Amino acid sequence: MSLANCKVTETNPLSGEDAKWVKLVKTVYTDPNGTTRDWESAERCTRPVGVDYDGVGIVAVMEHPGQPPALLLQKQFRPPIGKVCIEVPAGLVDANETAEECALRELYEETGYRGEIAETEKSCLMFNDPGMCNTNLHMIHVKIDLTKEENKNPKPQLEENEFIECFTVPLKDLYAECKRFDKEGYAIDARVGTLAEGFELVKKWNFL
Repeated sequence: MSLANCKVTETNPLSGEDAKWVKLVKTVYTDPNGTTRDWESAERCTRPVGVDYDGVGIVAVMEHPGQPPALLLQKQFRPPIGKVCIEVPAGLVDANETAEECALRELYEETGYRGEIAETEKSCLMFNDPGMCNTNLHMIHVKIDLTKEENKNPKPQLEENEFIECFTVPLKDLYAECKRFDKEGYAIDARVGTLAEGFELVKKWNFL
């Protein structure tokens, strides 16, 4: 299996009747001057009833004595942009599942690693692209102890249509690695890029 073999072969309009995962919506609203306007956007069709978010992104930090902490990342082909994307593990929440439970489940399914929720609260509710869609998520911080037996030979539990390559990057190198991947033609997921920019800001302006 090689993600390099992936390519978009055809793109066609999709009717609302045929869409399973998303739908187009026209929203009518009034602007600050009282003028009525229209806005076109997309909405997911997968959010469980009674839940106010779609899923989670996972900041999974690999820990091993004597080694610098590293971030667990993924490569995954994304048809909408026709590129292999550098991403954090992520997934949609199931009904009757907390964000933390979702994060641990998705981490195991996509990477094979068993993690522990870090001693930080989940993030505020984040909207991925509010001008385009209503999709949102919580970022969950997870620790992966590489000394544990269960993490020495991880085996992902991928679905038939999932093709994911996992790799790690030392946290201190994330910004430089994002730059390198970008030059090599990969797409950088905004969650990864934002983490990298945050680390770089701390280093440049010495916030901490």
